[in-house]
Amino acid sequence: MQAPRAQWGSRIGFILAAAGSAVGLGNLWKFPYITGLNGGGVFILAYVCCVVLVGLPVMSAEILIGRATQKSPVAAFRELTHPGSFWVSFGWLGVFAAGSLLSYYSVIAGWAMHYAYISLNGELVGSGVEGVQSLFGQVVASPGLNLFWHIAFMALTVGVVLGGVAKGIDRWSRILMPALLIMLTGLVVRAAFLPGFGEGLEFAFGIRPEEFRPESLLAALGQAFFSLSIGMGTMLTYGSYLHRDDDIMDSSIQICALDTIVALAASAVIFPIIFSFAGLEPGQGPGLLFASIPTGLIQMPFSGVLLATFFFLLVFAALTSAISLLEVPVSFLIDQFGWSRGKSAALAGAVITLYGIPSALSYVEGSALPEFLDKLDWVVSNLMFPVGGIGMSLFAGWRMDEALRHDHFLSGSKYRFAYNAWLTLLRFIVPVGIVCVFLNAIGVM
Repeated sequence: MQAPRAQWGSRIGFILAAAGSAVGLGNLWKFPYITGLNGGGVFILAYVCCVVLVGLPVMSAEILIGRATQKSPVAAFRELTHPGSFWVSFGWLGVFAAGSLLSYYSVIAGWAMHYAYISLNGELVGSGVEGVQSLFGQVVASPGLNLFWHIAFMALTVGVVLGGVAKGIDRWSRILMPALLIMLTGLVVRAAFLPGFGEGLEFAFGIRPEEFRPESLLAALGQAFFSLSIGMGTMLTYGSYLHRDDDIMDSSIQICALDTIVALAASAVIFPIIFSFAGLEPGQGPGLLFASIPTGLIQMPFSGVLLATFFFLLVFAALTSAISLLEVPVSFLIDQFGWSRGKSAALAGAVITLYGIPSALSYVEGSALPEFLDKLDWVVSNLMFPVGGIGMSLFAGWRMDEALRHDHFLSGSKYRFAYNAWLTLLRFIVPVGIVCVFLNAIGVM
């Protein structure tokens, strides 16, 4: 007989855990840059509209499926259809996508852990500006460093998930997310005293409609979709631990709001630093976080404290996302085979750690699989996520039993009046939006 489904220790624990899943390194290295390049405040307005019209409906639908079934992705689709149904493939896709993303995400998080460590011991400050600028290339090219920190980060993630939903994920989310927000707030306050603060804010938030192009709308749509951790079963899995009377729509709104606030605050930190020091240019990706920003921070008073704060911010953002990614295959193994959480977490963690080795060695000279990390990221982001998101929206909108869908949307909700609008978005607007994201990602649009 299967043990009763684990449940969140508190509603705030669920909201912080789900927001932590959504808040990741993309909020820090991608959102600020594409905002600045696509009209600043105009882009932000378009982004918020895309979150409301596309991201929020899919997120709430995914959570709803999880709560309705109290199952992981594969088992959830089986319960709502039948074992051989085509729809079950979207559950399998979610499990594989989450594991694939975590396999290389942990490598990048490992870089952040290494930088946090050398920030604490003074090595990073002691390397000087030129040393900081060249350090990142040395780090990614070192097989020993990459493997060590990749394994260390995966061990940390497994350790949290081993604790279970209430005593592990819930408890740590209530520690990590407030700490992340406090550190981010501190960095915003410090950035406000930099000479480039005004110029940085203008680049990020200034209203420049002439820079907002048709492709800018696609960028906003894509960012809204990718930023919210939807389409790969994380929200479905987290939703399966919800109580019957938890308000799904209200929780989803709070999760989306927290994710957006972090992205906006990150912009208010990153660009003032970039515009305050000569030789730094706005950019995106790992180079922004591990080369450009440290180059600016090291030239500021109390640079050691600022560097440590910044890199622990990265580690915490990565860890809250990684926990949710690992929970997807762990929950699958528990449901599929009736295994204990300990056995499931150990096996899933070991397999994903091994899966991540090619990514850890991607930039090492003579690697058998050069740039494997970038190629896997392209497949996960541009193929798996959109297909998973389309499947989730079509299933929730068209295939799911109407009475069950209606009942779970209304249960505990103060947004009962929004059901018809939500269903219309889910059936018609969301699939079109995600198809546009997919076609844009593969270069068709």
